[in-house]
Amino acid sequence: MSSKTATVTKYKTKVVPVLSWQTILYNCECHEFWEVVEQIMLAIQCTEPVASQYADTAHNLGSVAVFKGDKEKCEQVADVLGSIGLKVKVTQ
Repeated sequence: MSSKTATVTKYKTKVVPVLSWQTILYNCECHEFWEVVEQIMLAIQCTEPVASQYADTAHNLGSVAVFKGDKEKCEQVADVLGSIGLKVKVTQ
């Protein structure tokens, strides 16, 4: 069962899915910084500066949400990140 929320305007009601799932990337000392950046770029199809910011945040804070969306897409992103041994979690 998927979560949905209704947005009401003056005469129309629009049902929008609630994107409450996220893929969390955890810091680990087992990969080079550039490896993490490349894998983030591959997983979420982003630019190198964006991936570098995610990697830096995970390194400094311990974790970062690299993707938010539906459960299936979050799991796909986690699979790509995890394929080289990065620590990830899909959560709601």
